[in-house]
Amino acid sequence: MLYPLFFVTIYLSHYRLLRLPYFWDEAGYYIPAAWDFFRTGTLIPQTTVTNAHPPLPSILLAGWWHLSGFVISGTRTLVCMVSAAALLGVFKLARTLTTTAVAATTVLLTAIYPVWFAQSTLAHADIFAAAFTLWGLAFYLDQTEPLRRRNALLATLMFSLATFSKETAIVTPVALALWEAILLLRNRSTHSPHLKWLIALLTPLLPLAAWYAYHYHRTGFVFGNPEFLRYNATANLDAYRIALCLWHRLLHLTTHMNMYVPVVCTIAVMFIPVAATNTREPIARPALKALGVVLLANWIAFSILGGALLTRYLLPMYPLILVICVNTWRRRVPRRWPLIAALSAAAFLAGIWINPPYAFAPEDNLTYRDMIVLHQRAIRFIDKTYPQATVLTAWPATSELNRPELGYTNHPVKTAPIQNFAIDQIQKAVADPGSYDVALVFSTKWEPPANRINLGRHNESADTKYFDFHRDLSPTEIAGLLHGDVVWQANRKGEWAAVIHFPRIVEAALIQPQKH
Repeated sequence: MLYPLFFVTIYLSHYRLLRLPYFWDEAGYYIPAAWDFFRTGTLIPQTTVTNAHPPLPSILLAGWWHLSGFVISGTRTLVCMVSAAALLGVFKLARTLTTTAVAATTVLLTAIYPVWFAQSTLAHADIFAAAFTLWGLAFYLDQTEPLRRRNALLATLMFSLATFSKETAIVTPVALALWEAILLLRNRSTHSPHLKWLIALLTPLLPLAAWYAYHYHRTGFVFGNPEFLRYNATANLDAYRIALCLWHRLLHLTTHMNMYVPVVCTIAVMFIPVAATNTREPIARPALKALGVVLLANWIAFSILGGALLTRYLLPMYPLILVICVNTWRRRVPRRWPLIAALSAAAFLAGIWINPPYAFAPEDNLTYRDMIVLHQRAIRFIDKTYPQATVLTAWPATSELNRPELGYTNHPVKTAPIQNFAIDQIQKAVADPGSYDVALVFSTKWEPPANRINLGRHNESADTKYFDFHRDLSPTEIAGLLHGDVVWQANRKGEWAAVIHFPRIVEAALIQPQKH
């Protein structure tokens, strides 16, 4: 009965976002991969580089497109449905551990947390994996004796679907399996439920191994192309980089996008003793330890895996932090905890629109919408003014111009790609001026303006070395270096885009036709 309510609420709160063109990794991988499966039935992407991501999101998207048609609003509606299913899993998980009031509050705070809110319409694999992971955890934590065997089977199914959505989702069931193995060593009974759970939690490895075997058979690579493997795994095995990532990931889990408000409030109320007459129970110790194991495992794993420190990788962890926070408030300050929940909700709502004082990925709040709108307007200007031009630009605009199905243009536009708009890349473009007629330049990340507080400025040297941080030149600077004219420019809340035209001198010679 709650699912329709959750879906309608998410759909209506995201209504103005449902027709936005595809964005960032949607455009770079997930939509092209699903588009290939939709048209040809191949699980291995043909029109984009294969990254060995499991194919369940492509299968679900293609199946939905057969019902809705290949339209952007249809895709975003499906993601709203998946997000609603994930929130229903959050409700079941929290209701199993605590009370209905805590569960409802946790669902509300999760839904409006800026990272979750932004991802609720974006067709990344992370929202699919988060939904199945949260349902798997809900079944795992429900240790009611009559339902234990059924819950083990359902948890196995959910965790298997999670890993078939995104390979890194295997971290959660494997971490729980290791925890069950420790508990089994303490209780060596052959009839111990820990042995059954150990088997159930390791089972999701089988479909993941089968997928990699199939991928190797078809492509010759197990974990995707060598560059993908280097960027996301092998190049990350540096002790100092891992230490930096652990710090960044800790901030992502506890402070990012105003998460510090509920976390700091929780730490504060922990100093308030529980009255002897307080009958409100804490989360059961075994369940709390299991949540701690999951959070610890994901914190460490995503500090090692992944070249980019994207917060959506941690998407299913935020509800776990919130349910612990909310239940702590309810138990420590039983009369005032709704006020703390309201304060946290206000902070989260502000974070959806107000950017923090440090650089972050646009997809962490509605900054991604500003970026999409700017790219739409710039590409529309190029289509109208320079329809036959070759455009110098960087990803993701290269995909936006090359692939009409992404929603930015109705015909492919030739591009001359560069990596970004830092000085070294612009100098490469200077060396080959004849390969492009127009440039589409834009902010590749969001960071505070020069006259504002920037808490991340002291980390720039390390971020440049380990996380591909760079400084984009301004449109005026780029135009000066490339000897062009800025013919269109726009800004939205710190995001910017510009079109630069290069007047070329063409030498023409009249050749007398030969007489025969």
